[in-house]
Amino acid sequence: MNDCIVMRVGEALVAGGPPGTAAEPEVVIGELDGPVGSAFANLIGDQVKGHTRVLAIMNTDIMVKPATLMVSKVTVNKERYTNILMGTVQGAIANGVLDSVRNGDIPKAKVDDLGIIISVWLNPLVAKADDLDHKILFDIHRKATAAAIHKAMNNEPNIDWLLENQEKIVHKYYQMGLDGKI
Repeated sequence: MNDCIVMRVGEALVAGGPPGTAAEPEVVIGELDGPVGSAFANLIGDQVKGHTRVLAIMNTDIMVKPATLMVSKVTVNKERYTNILMGTVQGAIANGVLDSVRNGDIPKAKVDDLGIIISVWLNPLVAKADDLDHKILFDIHRKATAAAIHKAMNNEPNIDWLLENQEKIVHKYYQMGLDGKI
């Protein structure tokens, strides 16, 4: 791995829990003194109603490293949804980042030099689920965060795999359209 991490991009999808608990984070990782750092500072300084950008934290005053900025893909406008996103999911993302350091995807020596921007998908259904299992939601978002970071830091999928599998992969919602389900 090159010592300078200018910008890495990755995504992951982890499902398998109750309805609404799937996670689909997209991450951008790079040096804070490069383009990722500029984007990080601009995003945190340019808050948008309904899409507040917040740091991933372990608890109310314990920021994770590398510094990680969460950006919601869904407009946040309900108190319960906000509490789930800025509680269970925020903690899960912070733990997923630390898992990535622990497993070596993010070099421990670089944690103070890197920034992560994570675009977070949290299904609005969770705000309506009376029986929401926060442990399952936490575990799925933690696993998805670590998986997206792993893919980013390892440049996965690589171009050879993509070219070899291009005709075998059909986008889920395109297939649903072909099947008349949407």
